[in-house]
Amino acid sequence: MITLKSTREIEGMEKAGEILTGLFHKLETFIKPGMSTWEIDKYSYEYIVGHNAIPGELNFEGYKYSTCISVNDMICHGCPSKDIIVKDGDLIKLDTVIEYDGYMSDACHAIVIGNASPEVKKLMDVTLKSLYLGIDQAVVGNRIGDIGHAIQTYAEGLGYGVVRDYIGHGIGPTMHELPDVPHYGKAGHGTRLKAGMTITIEPMINVGDWRCSEPGDDGWTIYTVDGSLSCQYEHTIVITDEGPKILTSFDKEHDAKYLL
Repeated sequence: MITLKSTREIEGMEKAGEILTGLFHKLETFIKPGMSTWEIDKYSYEYIVGHNAIPGELNFEGYKYSTCISVNDMICHGCPSKDIIVKDGDLIKLDTVIEYDGYMSDACHAIVIGNASPEVKKLMDVTLKSLYLGIDQAVVGNRIGDIGHAIQTYAEGLGYGVVRDYIGHGIGPTMHELPDVPHYGKAGHGTRLKAGMTITIEPMINVGDWRCSEPGDDGWTIYTVDGSLSCQYEHTIVITDEGPKILTSFDKEHDAKYLL
């Protein structure tokens, strides 16, 4: 069942989103070469509970960590580990869910530690633009397929692979709600969008083959099948009569038109 959120519920999700993006800002300066992804997760847990919030991913379906930290060819669900050491130039995708006062927001932010190669910079730019092209289609009267079609057409048109096996979703008091939000598809197809829907849009874009590996030895981490780089950005948004509103904005100036 698709639930349409009230003003109070949307405000609660936005507060959760502010804690989440506050964490991303802190992580941009906290993460250094030589640090393990386990240390990053520990810092994230302490930040979240220090803001009277709950790490929504911790213990979700048996997941043991507060964040997913996916490095380079990891597409998603990267498990923090003392054995994964961040190096200069690594592309790191930080994905987490914050629960605050019973409401959830979900986002992913990509960063590079140290110096980014031209290939990494281009991938990040393409992935971020893909996200916003999808957000632009999240308007009342459009369909879910319009979001995926915009993302797929743009990224594949530039020769990048659009992951199909892991997709966006509805969100609210629970982490996963209907509707599903694929990042590929046909324009004019799928669930009709209505004011009050809250969804995540989270394209995962690969430099090479779009396909995913089976989960790694930890049972969670997903890799590209060809070892190519992968990037992800994600926002939680609410569909309104005035247009899409981002509830997890990292850059208020950049997102001004989406902060109604």
